[in-house]
Amino acid sequence: MIRVLVADDHAAVRAGVVLILEGQPDIEVVGEAADGEAAVRAAVELRPDVVLMDIRMPRLDGISATRELAGVSDVLILTTFDLDEYVFGALRAGAAGFLLKNTDADALIQAVRVVARGDGLISPSVTRRLIRAFARTGEPEPHDLGVLTPREREVLACVTRGMSNAEIARALDMSEATAKTHVSRMLGKLGLRSRVQAAILYAGLPPLSR
Repeated sequence: MIRVLVADDHAAVRAGVVLILEGQPDIEVVGEAADGEAAVRAAVELRPDVVLMDIRMPRLDGISATRELAGVSDVLILTTFDLDEYVFGALRAGAAGFLLKNTDADALIQAVRVVARGDGLISPSVTRRLIRAFARTGEPEPHDLGVLTPREREVLACVTRGMSNAEIARALDMSEATAKTHVSRMLGKLGLRSRVQAAILYAGLPPLSR
């Protein structure tokens, strides 16, 4: 069962999201929060698998709340705003995904499942803009990858292609649990908070030569 916390300052939005999610046999909404501070407190107490987080909320914004929840729960940003500053801020804070509120119900449900199993995603409407923006900052220096083992380098190449843990496991002939461990170690060594960051920063990374 996937345990979800819904954080949004609009009661009607929370009610709609809860209605959509609670109709699924594998998803349970364990709590709601109307501001960022309440979201952090609830997540620390309830330890949900996924926090659906709005960005513009009173007391503590969604980006700051996401930063505080690193290592506690995976955060999926669900917002009306796709301004670059919000998208970049959310990803740098460690959000596992970014979706707009005009996303249809089926896509929202699938997004929760994707994030819950340790994968990441970004709304298609902002993906190209993100890649262009990060490309303008320059490619990562080669020595950045020197901290990785050859296996971790292979895993990073898979992540940049948008592969899930299950797909990485099949491609590299390992268990899904082992793939997840390699992804976590790789992110830690590169100082990244999420696989989405890795996929954007190292987009176009070629496979490891054998």
